[in-house]
Amino acid sequence: MDESEGMDEMVRRAVSGDSQALATLFTIHQERLERMVCLRLDPRLRGRIDPGDVLQEAFIEASERVGEYARETKVSLFVWLRGLTGQKLVDLTRHHLGTKMRSAGKEVSFDRGGVPEASTDSLVLHLLGRLNSPSQAAIRAETRLVIQEALNAMDPIDREILTLRHFELLSNLETSQSLGLSPAAASTRHLRAIRRLKAILDAIPEFADVVKNL
Repeated sequence: MDESEGMDEMVRRAVSGDSQALATLFTIHQERLERMVCLRLDPRLRGRIDPGDVLQEAFIEASERVGEYARETKVSLFVWLRGLTGQKLVDLTRHHLGTKMRSAGKEVSFDRGGVPEASTDSLVLHLLGRLNSPSQAAIRAETRLVIQEALNAMDPIDREILTLRHFELLSNLETSQSLGLSPAAASTRHLRAIRRLKAILDAIPEFADVVKNL
């Protein structure tokens, strides 16, 4: 049995009620789920909401609802787990902030499947975090607003595709399932979005290495 077949068998066991198989699969996906939580956590709640607590609640929810996945869901188990985790983050954010949740007009997410928005500010910080040398770090204040405004000007779905592909590191298929698009449509929109982002970053010499890795 190869690795893919082994994963498929573990998924079958999990949806059949094998709690250990589900726990193993959740652990396998834990790093990517935590990355999503950290990226989309409202900055005002850093230090108040621990990503590990969000994941723990998501696992409990998954354990209770895994039968629904077997009956109704046509996406990968990871995409389903990501949706549950995102909804738990939404619930916790509403609990702490209520009506003070961020304005949708300032966010990046197209918000399919209940996953909370990632702010453009968070994405800019992640991009700038890839600049390591002192000379590169010095440009952060100068370029932050330029990049943020460029991201804000993008089509919401295109921005979300960039977030999924380059910050959460989802595959094209996972991205299409998360957004309810066909794989071909997701791929087309990704290429369009990445060309636009590269055009923006190409104008900033210090981002040359970052652009090559996009």
